[in-house]
Amino acid sequence: MSTAIETLLVSSANVCGGRLHIEGTRITVNQIVSLYKRGYTPEEIVDQYSNLSFAQVYTALAYFHANKEEIEADLQAEGEEALRLEREFTEAG
Repeated sequence: MSTAIETLLVSSANVCGGRLHIEGTRITVNQIVSLYKRGYTPEEIVDQYSNLSFAQVYTALAYFHANKEEIEADLQAEGEEALRLEREFTEAG
């Protein structure tokens, strides 16, 4: 039985803030790409997320390489939001 590659990644408004993620999980393409950019191999990523298959990880990485500008911009926006929330929390405490 074969798997259609386009069924492995999905985007739903009510899951992961609408970000592209692995079907049936709450693991986003951005999470996989973040590990990859930190030097993790696909094998190590599968070790980190034992519920993922190699096909899912490689599909997320293929999507990243095919849509690099989009993913890089989204990662930057996530980082900026994290910093904003950290400052907000620090100032409130």
